Amino acid sequence: MVTAIMPLYLVTGLGLSPLGFGFLDGIYNGASALVRLLGGRLGDQGGNRHKTVAAAGYGLSALCKPLLLLVHTGPLIGAVLAVDRTGKGLRTAPRDAMISLATEPAQRGRAFGAHRAMDTTGALLGPLVAFALLYLTVDGYDAVFAVSGCIAALGVLILLLFVPGHRGTVPGAARPSGQERGWRAALGLLRLRGLRRLTGCAALLGLTTVSDSFLYLLIQRQLGLPGHLLPLLPLGTAAAFLVLAVPLGAAADRIGRRRLFLMGHLLLLVGYGLLLVPLSAGWTGVLPVLVLHGAFYAATDGVLAAAAADILPPAQRGTGLALVGTGQALARFTGSLVFGALWSAWGTGIALATATGALAVCTAAAMVVLRLSGSRVTTESAS
Repeated sequence: MVTAIMPLYLVTGLGLSPLGFGFLDGIYNGASALVRLLGGRLGDQGGNRHKTVAAAGYGLSALCKPLLLLVHTGPLIGAVLAVDRTGKGLRTAPRDAMISLATEPAQRGRAFGAHRAMDTTGALLGPLVAFALLYLTVDGYDAVFAVSGCIAALGVLILLLFVPGHRGTVPGAARPSGQERGWRAALGLLRLRGLRRLTGCAALLGLTTVSDSFLYLLIQRQLGLPGHLLPLLPLGTAAAFLVLAVPLGAAADRIGRRRLFLMGHLLLLVGYGLLLVPLSAGWTGVLPVLVLHGAFYAATDGVLAAAAADILPPAQRGTGLALVGTGQALARFTGSLVFGALWSAWGTGIALATATGALAVCTAAAMVVLRLSGSRVTTESAS
């Protein structure tokens, strides 16, 4: 709900420039990277920590929703968004570790696809509720923030009461010795060749990925859609993501997870290409872009976590997943700042053309690095 209206609220409601919006959007997408490693490490420290840390992260984000009712300036909103994304950083790696540890290796792509499909169901319903509230209420933004906070609190309660946590130590996992613990041990996971390559490619591609908020603003301005229809644009992305997440996750189990990850970026590249040409008036022009955007997420989001889990030892699963996510999040934070600066300096056309060209080059480079020229990529052992 909040993600759907935030671009309109900041740019139209508060009058932020594209560069200012890019900075806040970068905070929204990149601040979680600062604490993602902490969440992964805390979750790996035995017992029921994965669930505990995940619940703490979701709870922190839930508390931030009503705080948006009280702040109305860019710096304060940025601070609230940073705290909200801190919660996301804490919860993401422990949550994904719970999924990977509860799933057979051959089924991980499907399992992450199922999680992302359910997560996207909320992303699909959220813009609908936000649109209805903006339409029905006079002070619509405050209503969205209030209702969102209530729903987030309910989600935390469901996690605490109904989601089972792992009990005891991870089967077959060796607990790190005293000398191996700490941040040096976490960064030491990058000595695994497969993880190092995967993290580098995820960061490189994240650097050239236009953020969702910027993409929706581009579509809205190119088509001249009324501002109150902007919250509906994520529906196309969410619907495609929801439909394709499980099938593409299963496909990743069959053809190779890293291969599908790169294929997803090729789909995004086609979507950017469509935006570079004049779109047809109305929804017929925008739907193909949104469908490709959703297919990109279905082919990359959970698939990247499943690919990383193939390489990581069970005892450091959360920490390793956090490393991959941190690299990608920091790259997307930088990408948002660069794209916002290009938009402010030279306009949307040059900014999008630059991002499209960079994505094409980086996708080709990632294909070479991951050596996906022909054969199926299977689970890789550390080397």
